[in-house]
Amino acid sequence: MNEQVIQSDESIIAQAVDSKYVFRSRKGLNEDIIREISKQKQEPLWMLERRLEAYEIFKKKPMPTWGADLSSLNFDEIIFYIKPEDYKALKWEDVPEAIKKTYDALGIPEAEKKYLAGLVAQYESEAVYTNLKKTWESKGVIFTDMDSAVKEYPELVKEYFMTKCVPPADNKFAALHGAVWSGGSFVYVPKGVKVEIPLQTYFRMNTRSSGQFEHTLIIVEPGAEVHYIEGCTAPRYSISSLHSAVVEIFVKEGARARYTTIQNWSTDVYNLNTKRAIVYENGIMEWVGGSMGSGVTMLYPASILRGKGAKAEHLNIAFAGKGQYKDTGAKVILAAPDTSATIISKSISKDGGTSVYRGLVRITSNAIGAKAHVECQSLMLDDRSRVDTIPIIEQFTPHSSVGHEATVGKIDEEQLFYLMSRGISRDEAIALVVRGFIEPVAKQLPMGYAVELNRLIQLEMKGA
Repeated sequence: MNEQVIQSDESIIAQAVDSKYVFRSRKGLNEDIIREISKQKQEPLWMLERRLEAYEIFKKKPMPTWGADLSSLNFDEIIFYIKPEDYKALKWEDVPEAIKKTYDALGIPEAEKKYLAGLVAQYESEAVYTNLKKTWESKGVIFTDMDSAVKEYPELVKEYFMTKCVPPADNKFAALHGAVWSGGSFVYVPKGVKVEIPLQTYFRMNTRSSGQFEHTLIIVEPGAEVHYIEGCTAPRYSISSLHSAVVEIFVKEGARARYTTIQNWSTDVYNLNTKRAIVYENGIMEWVGGSMGSGVTMLYPASILRGKGAKAEHLNIAFAGKGQYKDTGAKVILAAPDTSATIISKSISKDGGTSVYRGLVRITSNAIGAKAHVECQSLMLDDRSRVDTIPIIEQFTPHSSVGHEATVGKIDEEQLFYLMSRGISRDEAIALVVRGFIEPVAKQLPMGYAVELNRLIQLEMKGA
């Protein structure tokens, strides 16, 4: 798709900004606003109580002082809840026209028709469209928006929602999320069921100076398998917005989960998320991520390997362009015998952008036979950019092994000379080298998403 078409799509998307909303909270945050959010959602009392408890924690927690500079983030200027429509459509044709134009421009219906087992589309703070193919419904698979899950599956949500994996006290932004969360996805895969094609959610933030706080809860019962794909995007404004999501994944005995995300937030978005999985005996957790856009990103998907033989794989690519600060990485806690983890993190810095790998590998005293390997690769495209690698390795038993390697470099001039000697321009040669650099991530994505990642990288290279 050429750049003119992309710009045309963005003009269509921008028109939706003027859509009428059913409800929009005042700027800032207090107990009254939290109560109003819960009232608008018609939530049970127990969820309101959890929100208020999280809000009290949020007020007491300090802002992070390490990593990115968050001094310009003003909670008093953020709209924490926007309700675009008063119902959820079951058919794509029933989605309101203004919202449908936005998602049509992003290619969402086509993606669903081609190869997705189900789709939840979220616009602003609410899910506006949900669909799960009947094949999987008949096998007991649940895939719905999180707000519906609170009402339809309260016992499951009570047990898992911000209790065992990401409690509100984990950090300030987890507490904020617990107070104002809205939308997101709920996935439940019964014992032994293998969902062979992906489930997808697409999140769209379309209002300036707003916040989006979707919650994703995935429960994969013993022997089951699922692949969940998340896409995120936002238009560009002159006023900063905040995205602070929480993802909780439970991979039971012998189960397997893959979480894939392609995020393309605009450069005025603070992207501050908490994503974590608990993996039980012989379970496998795979994280695949591409982080584009956003002015500031702080994101470290984590795996807690709680059961014997549990495994985690983390594969991530981050692109930092002009004025962007990408503080990304992964965290793995190996807390049982014979657990294993692999972390591969790649970053590209251009036009003065800053990329930071910040990671943690902790091998507990009872993790006998545990193995971990960390590999960080960074590519700088000019002399103005910066790359930092900040690994933390904690090994509490000698009966385990852990390795770490990091490489930072610029594009090889000999490679460029060779490509240019074959009649390729310098810009095209650089693009080829970059595509080769991200290939390990791209090949782990479904075809459509690999194409999207390459397209986004291409646009970033052009400064678009």
